[in-house]
Amino acid sequence: MEKAIIIGSGIGGIAVAIRLQSKGINTLVIEKQKKPGGCANIYKEKGFTFDTGPTVITDPNSIKEILSIQKNKKYNIKLLPVKPFYKIFWKCGKTFIYNNNQKLLEEQIKKFNFNDIFGYRRFLNYSDRIFTEIYNKYIDKPFLFKSNILNIFSKFKILNILDNIYNKISTYINDNHLRQVFSFHSLLIGGNPFQTSSIYTLIHSLERKWGVWVPKGGMYSLIKAMLKLYKDLGGQIILNTTICNIEVNKNMIKKVYLNNGKFLKTSLIISNSDIINTYKNILNKHYKSKIYGYYLSNKNISNSLFIIYFGIKCNYNKFSHHSIFLGSNYKKIVNNLFNYKNLIKDFSIYLHSPCKTDNSLAPIGCESYYALLPVPNLGISNINWLIEGPKLKYRILKYIEKYYMPNLFKNIIISKFFTPLDFNNVSNNFNGTSFSISPNLLQSALLRIHNKDKILKNLFFVGSGTHPGAGIPGVLNSAKITSEIVIKNLV
Repeated sequence: MEKAIIIGSGIGGIAVAIRLQSKGINTLVIEKQKKPGGCANIYKEKGFTFDTGPTVITDPNSIKEILSIQKNKKYNIKLLPVKPFYKIFWKCGKTFIYNNNQKLLEEQIKKFNFNDIFGYRRFLNYSDRIFTEIYNKYIDKPFLFKSNILNIFSKFKILNILDNIYNKISTYINDNHLRQVFSFHSLLIGGNPFQTSSIYTLIHSLERKWGVWVPKGGMYSLIKAMLKLYKDLGGQIILNTTICNIEVNKNMIKKVYLNNGKFLKTSLIISNSDIINTYKNILNKHYKSKIYGYYLSNKNISNSLFIIYFGIKCNYNKFSHHSIFLGSNYKKIVNNLFNYKNLIKDFSIYLHSPCKTDNSLAPIGCESYYALLPVPNLGISNINWLIEGPKLKYRILKYIEKYYMPNLFKNIIISKFFTPLDFNNVSNNFNGTSFSISPNLLQSALLRIHNKDKILKNLFFVGSGTHPGAGIPGVLNSAKITSEIVIKNLV
C-alpha cells in the first residue's frame, strides 16, 4: 500500500503522522535535517542545552491529548510550571511581574496607574469571552465547512474583533507601560500588535486559565516522546532527505522525487514545510500551484528573528524563565519589523532563561540563555546578515550587559547566533520568516490558508502557516484538524 507522505518533522508534522498512523493509515515522514524536530530542535555544547524553537506550552491539554492516543501505553513528559510567566523590564528601571495570580497582577498594575486596575478587570473579561467563544469552540475545527464559517462570522460581530490588539487594550488601560505589557504576546506568534486582530487577546486568558509550562529537559523532550509514540505505532521517518519535485496527474499528486534521485509513489501528501516554500519550490512545476505560490509570497508575512545562544559560568538571579526587555519606543520598534528595511538602534529583546525552571540544562553553577531580537524578514530588509550578524551579536550582548547583566562578557563560556538566513536556508522558511503568514485580521481563522489545497485533491497542510496558526497549541490543533479532513476525504 502507498504511504501517506508528510513533508517535515516539526511538531505539526509528527502530530499529524501520529494521528493518521493511529487510524491505520501508513505514513512516512521525510525530514530535510539530520535530526527530527524541524524548527523545534535542540543545540548542545559543553554541557549547555538550548531549545532552538518554541519555549512555552500554554495548553497542556493539547500535549496530553496527542501523547495519549495509544491508550495502552504511556508517553509522558514531565511538565514544569513557569512562575512567574514573564518578568518585563524597561531601561528606566521599571519592572512588571506577570503571572496568573490576580492579587499579584493588581499590585503590579497599581504601581503604574491605580485606576487601570478596573480597566484591567474589564480587559480580562473581554479576553475570557474571546477565549470561551473562539478558542474553546473553534481552535480544533476546520473552516472548510459552511456551518463553522457562518457560526464564527456571527461570533466576530458580537465580540467586535475588528480592532487591533493595541487599540483594544487601550480602550481599557491608560498607562503606556501597561499597554505594552498586555499587547506584546502577538509578537510571540509573528503578529504586529498594532495590526493583529484583537481576537488574539485570548492568549492572556489562555495563560491565566491553564498556566505556562515547559517540559523537563527542554522542549525537545516533547519531540522525543512524540517520535517514540509515532514509531511504536509503526510510522517511519527518513532524515537528511528533501523532496525536490512532485508529479501531478489530473490534479492528483502521484509521485514525489527526492534529492537522492529516487522517487516514491503516494496517494496523499501533507506538508509541514513552510507553506509558501511548498508552493514556490516543491510544487513549482505545477503551473497553478506556482502561480498561487507567488500570490502567497505577496501576502503579509511575519517577521524574522535574530537569536544569540550563550552559556555563562555564573547566575543572574533577577531574571525569570521568560524575561522581556522593552525598548524606549515600543511602537516604532514593532512597526519597523513589518514595514522598514533597516534595524533601528533601540532594542526590544526576549531573554530565555530555562535554568530558572530546570537547572539540568547547564553545568552546575552555570546557566543557559538565549536572547531573541525580532527583526525584519529577508523580503523587507536589505541587511547583509553575513556582515551584520556578528556586529549585531556584539551590540545586543553589550546592550544586555549595560542595562541588565553586569560583566556578561567576562562570564560567557560559549555563544553562537542564528539569523534570518538560517531560517531561510536551514528551515526553508520563505524569506527567513519565523512564523509564516502573519496573523492579521484578513489572515486569521476562516481567512487563513486552509488545511486542504483548493486544486490538488490529495494535498494537505499542517503547521503554523495554516489554520489555526503559530504556537504549540495552534500547531497541534492544526494536526488534529488536518487529520480529520484527510480521514473524511478517504471515506
